[in-house]
Parts: sequence; C-alpha cells; structure tokens
Amino acid sequence: MLSPDELQELEATLLPTLERHHLRLLAHGLRTLQAIAGRRAGALPPEGAVAAWAATQPVIAADAGFAEAFLHQMEGVGQQLAAIATASGREPLALELADLVHWATGEADRRVRPPATPPVPPPG
Repeated sequence: MLSPDELQELEATLLPTLERHHLRLLAHGLRTLQAIAGRRAGALPPEGAVAAWAATQPVIAADAGFAEAFLHQMEGVGQQLAAIATASGREPLALELADLVHWATGEADRRVRPPATPPVPPPG
C-alpha cells in the first residue's frame, strides 16, 4: 500500500491526470508485489505465489471473475515493472516511487517532443 507521503509525491508531479492515474496503479502494483514477495529487492514473485496470495485475500477470493482479472493485471504490472527495472539497471522489486516517476516523466516527454527528423510525407 502506498503511504500518504507517496501519494502526495505522485500528485505533485506535473504529469497529466490520466498519466498520474496510471502511475498510481503501477505504484500500487509494485507495493502489492513487494508485499507478496515479502521484500523490497530482487526479482518479481513467481506467478504461483501471486495466485496463492490472492487466494488468501477475502475480497479477491470471493469473486472468481475478479480474481482472474486481478491476476491478469498483476501479470501486466509485473511485465511493465520488469521493463522499467531493466532500463534503469535495477531489480523489479527494488524500484522506488522516484524510479516510476522518472520513467513516467520520460515517457510523457517522448510523446510531446517533436521527432528528431521530420516525418516523410506519404507518397502521392
């Protein structure tokens, strides 16, 4: 779970609302995977560990459809965290909120920055 200070840090970014929301989801996913693994360093927990943890959570276990969607989302979060970790030279569970903010800011900058070379107009 994110602390109030971490949530405030996310809200203080200059990112657009939708990107801040995505960042919050990613940060919550990171904290959830860290809780499942019982550590804040190392590789992501195996899929079976995530499923076993989810089965012990009453709200998740009570709804098979939600449980399936949750596991699917955690898989996607894990893939994204692994990619961010690889790009930053860190292990996925060692990522911090600052790493996620840095990544999200870089992604936003790439979207608004003009390309290095102008696009070639279509033929004809």
